[in-house]
Amino acid sequence: VQLQASGGGLVQPGGSLRLSCAASGTIFSISTAGWYRQAPGKQRELVAIIYIGGTTNYADSVKGRFTISRDNAKSTVYLQMNSLNPEDTAVYYCTLIHLRTYWGQGTQVTVSS
Repeated sequence: VQLQASGGGLVQPGGSLRLSCAASGTIFSISTAGWYRQAPGKQRELVAIIYIGGTTNYADSVKGRFTISRDNAKSTVYLQMNSLNPEDTAVYYCTLIHLRTYWGQGTQVTVSS
């Protein structure tokens, strides 16, 4: 399984970005999918997760601003990020969990004026 993340970039505070992560292979629809992030000097933290049935969970810091979704037909998980602030600046990693955890390569999100 390979995960290809895209959609990162530079955005001003208050702006929005949509991250995408496309998975190869055939296990996407039977896997939990999620997004983590790691800011400079900080540990990697869970941002959002979506289970097979569609149930979602979010870190408190992003609740109400970020939305995770999945399209099983496209083997893709998305992270819609709204009302971004500088504290959201990090490398964002997508993950797929099925018997083991698979990681994408990371995409940089920078929130700055």
